Amino acid sequence: MQGKVWSRTGRMLLPCDLCVFAELLCRLHPGLSSAEASLQLHAWRESSQDPRPAPPSQFKSEVVLEGYIDADGRPHCISPLLYETGWIQFEISTDGIQFDRSGEYLSVHPSEADPAFQVTLVNATWWQNYRTPNVAGRLKMTWNGSLIAADKVNVELWGYREFSSRSSSTGAAMNGPSSPRAELSYLYSLDRNVVNSGAFGFVPESSKDHSDWVLGNIRITASSQSDGARDVQALWSSGHVLAWHLGQTFRDDSAAWAKNKCLQWDVLEENQPSFLHELIDCPCTLAQARADTGRFHADYSCDVETGSVCTYHPGSVHCVRALQASTQGSGQQCCYDGTGALVLTGDSIGGSTPDRPHDWGSPPYGEPPRLPGYSHWLHNVASFYFCCLWSDHCHVYFRRRPSSGCRNYRPPKAGAVFGDPHFMTFDGLGYTFNGQGEYHLVSPSPHRELSVQAERVKLKNGTFARATWLSSVAVKEESSDVIEVRLAAGGGLQVLRNHKVLPFTEQRWTDLQGVCVFVRSPQSVTVMLLSGAAVEARLHDGVMAVTVLLPSEFAHHTRGLLGPMNSDPSDDPSTRRGEGVSSDGATPEEIFIFATGWNVSEKASLFTYDPRNLLDDPALGPAFAPPEPPDDPLVADMLTTCFGEGAAFCKHDTLTTGSLAVGNATLRAFQNFQLLMDALQPVVSCGWLPTPRNGKKNGTSYLQENTLSFSCDEGFTLYGSTRRTCREDGAWTGEQPYCITETEKRNRTRRRPKNRLAKPSAVLSRIMDLF
Repeated sequence: MQGKVWSRTGRMLLPCDLCVFAELLCRLHPGLSSAEASLQLHAWRESSQDPRPAPPSQFKSEVVLEGYIDADGRPHCISPLLYETGWIQFEISTDGIQFDRSGEYLSVHPSEADPAFQVTLVNATWWQNYRTPNVAGRLKMTWNGSLIAADKVNVELWGYREFSSRSSSTGAAMNGPSSPRAELSYLYSLDRNVVNSGAFGFVPESSKDHSDWVLGNIRITASSQSDGARDVQALWSSGHVLAWHLGQTFRDDSAAWAKNKCLQWDVLEENQPSFLHELIDCPCTLAQARADTGRFHADYSCDVETGSVCTYHPGSVHCVRALQASTQGSGQQCCYDGTGALVLTGDSIGGSTPDRPHDWGSPPYGEPPRLPGYSHWLHNVASFYFCCLWSDHCHVYFRRRPSSGCRNYRPPKAGAVFGDPHFMTFDGLGYTFNGQGEYHLVSPSPHRELSVQAERVKLKNGTFARATWLSSVAVKEESSDVIEVRLAAGGGLQVLRNHKVLPFTEQRWTDLQGVCVFVRSPQSVTVMLLSGAAVEARLHDGVMAVTVLLPSEFAHHTRGLLGPMNSDPSDDPSTRRGEGVSSDGATPEEIFIFATGWNVSEKASLFTYDPRNLLDDPALGPAFAPPEPPDDPLVADMLTTCFGEGAAFCKHDTLTTGSLAVGNATLRAFQNFQLLMDALQPVVSCGWLPTPRNGKKNGTSYLQENTLSFSCDEGFTLYGSTRRTCREDGAWTGEQPYCITETEKRNRTRRRPKNRLAKPSAVLSRIMDLF
């Protein structure tokens, strides 16, 4: 291929992650339609050090960029700076006039970028605390030198900040209404014409001209590029607090400098609108937090499953973040200790702290503080360094970022389908329906536009002639993308977005239109919707099980095979017309007739049809009561395997399939669902209680039946209750304790009006007047 390639895209402003600084490899083949054009985002490796001039790409019809063609004939397009996550669309031209090929690539959160394509800050903690007490010396960085096609490179510092558009980034006054702006700018070069060995070290000098920039990135480019050139091949470090670059005032007395910054931040926060009232309450327990997958997801920086160290939340073992931002773009964070208890800032520096800007950003992304990663670091993390890590003013930070507690948290309801399909409704009724075809698990209602559909086919083994299993589940909410999770031909689960396969070879998480998808493993996929609903698909020995979780807002607004979600299992299941099928005494034949009424019409179907995978067999009839031949050795093995709760489902599937393994997989799926239900049990919280001034509090758990005890320091007397217990109604027993001196007590007694009928509560009220 000769000549140039152009690309174009929109939404050019700031990087939402490190992948967006990489390049697009444009695999173009003459004669392909735009739908067939394949482009992949990856860090570029050049085979020639003198590439030919560049190919343009057009991204979302707003920005046109020029790329290049390497010595092997491969065209490359440089990604512009972005400020959002998700799939980014673009178009390609080979003549700079006709953009007749298109594609999309994935933009991810900074913490999810592949470390292999980043500049690594060796001992990042050292970088971020440089020239605080006992932290000094030489700083080092490394990178994969083969990813920069040059013998020598430049090492640059770029800074990020947000400012009002009423003044420019240089501070000059401007006319017009104020609006927030974000800026990522080249500051200066640490060194030029450095040998591209993949390593660089230096002893930082204090900055004289740019010391007001506190957040930024290291960038490495070929030495042939001019300083600060944009949209060129480069490698970037993660964003970090620039302690090593700050001015001499910081180096002379970092604690005093940080205190001043903390107090300045406090003043800015005072003038910002309150956001705490908009946030969802935290789950009360770690079990609830990990089970509520529609509304919360593991915090990358404190995840018990990945073994990450909870640097900013000492004493916690796991944190979650609310998936959806508030109307102001703020986010909730909830952290838990080793006992599973919610950790609060009123008790510990490691407590949960909400975020004014959500760490993962929020639509429409275009203006701060809604940028993924960077806005969060600037408004929430840098201030934590100022107030808590570099000075002793953490109380200032926690006054602006207090833990929310869990008194108003309501866990979601869960329904499930598994095995030769067995159903557990949202209200706890279990039944079996093994017809084939497509059915509504949750059907759209006038109040809730959520559709969850299940497709069932018979087992392919001819000996399993009377058994069906789940082959696919499809999800759509209002105007969201259609997400389908289905059994893959080679095993595992496959995800489709709007009927096209969605790859997860590089990332486990992706943001889409109105929906997020998380692939924990090839056997585990979770679909999360804007309403807080979630659909989990899991494989058990090759058999799919699906769980649907709905928040309390869906109560009385659900229809379908999983029931009306009204806390009344007696009307589960119900027909399309809302008529309940009595679960007491209903025969399997009656349930079968009811369930077939929830079939999905061809017009309403969300599924991608693949005739090779459909085994529509009109002769396949339901197995209402499979026989148990006493002389069949399978029955004896079945009785030793299928016992306890869920045994009926296990026996049914063992007999209909002739496989003890299938029956055992069904039993495990049921047991996993029961564990989920246990985790989602409602918990009563009485709310946080403070430690009395000049006293102590023993205990930091505030749930039902938990008891706290209180005592006073030497020289002080306790008034109120020495012990308080959280009651079933969410109220504490006893009275709030206070600690006062004997002198204060005597002085107060002398001033007290003579009222022998004063009640204890009145006495406490007078004591409170002292404080």
